[in-house]
Amino acid sequence: MSRFWESNGNMIEIIQQIINGLAIGGVYVLIALGLTMVFGILGIAHFAHGSVSMFGGYLTFFLSSSLGLPLALAILIALIVGIVLGIAIELLAYRPVRNANHINAFIVALGLTMMVEGINLQFFGADQVIIQTNFDRVFEIGGVTVPELRLYVILAAIALIGAMTVFVEKTKTGQAIRAVAQNRDAAILMGINVNTIPLIVFAISTMLGVCAGVMVGSLFAIAPGVGEGLVIKGFAVLILGGLGSIPGAVVGGLVLGVTEALAAGFISSAYKDVIAFAVMIIVLLVRPQGLLGKA
Repeated sequence: MSRFWESNGNMIEIIQQIINGLAIGGVYVLIALGLTMVFGILGIAHFAHGSVSMFGGYLTFFLSSSLGLPLALAILIALIVGIVLGIAIELLAYRPVRNANHINAFIVALGLTMMVEGINLQFFGADQVIIQTNFDRVFEIGGVTVPELRLYVILAAIALIGAMTVFVEKTKTGQAIRAVAQNRDAAILMGINVNTIPLIVFAISTMLGVCAGVMVGSLFAIAPGVGEGLVIKGFAVLILGGLGSIPGAVVGGLVLGVTEALAAGFISSAYKDVIAFAVMIIVLLVRPQGLLGKA
């Protein structure tokens, strides 16, 4: 009997950590989806994506806590500002170097990262901030505790991934994005406006990033340097899932998040990043193209 309870307790702990991992995995998926869209269309490693995401989180915090706006309205305004910011980044930073050597876009991406980090520091300060919500209930299901906020984060991530999938697969704009990603010259011959597609891609990418920033700010905290760590995880997810693969970004993000949570719960939170990246390296040794990438 004692073995049963011990086994049952271990199973509950595993489920508990998987739920925790799904919440942070959902954040990684949103970051990775934004990165994979930009990389797939323009071939740009958009390093500033994490810092832009944190800008969205900071802005939501400022609007809701400092100005007293309802959280939903603050998030909506942050999303709109994020879309405008994404379009501005494509027009002013990346478009001028679109046809230049790839190293130029690489340098621009690094410069943008430092610039956005500086803006965040200048406008929002160096202190860490937490986006306050009213989702403080805790549900208990079969011995597994599920904080209300984590549940909503998971559901929001599922909804955004579903909306993103429908947009890319079912809409004409989504089909145009896929066409440009597969063959830009053929897309031009088909009459697709290849100058508009990057604007749409950056708008969507930044919007997803802002959502991820809000989730990080409400689940944990936002502080200088968090965005840089987040974008590293996003690129790790891209490589793990397969470069340019949207389903791969989803699977890779969840695998990385759950692995981190299990490592933190059963070994030590100090080694969760090491173990997660070790798992990623092992996967790549077996499948160099990533979990869902094409050989």
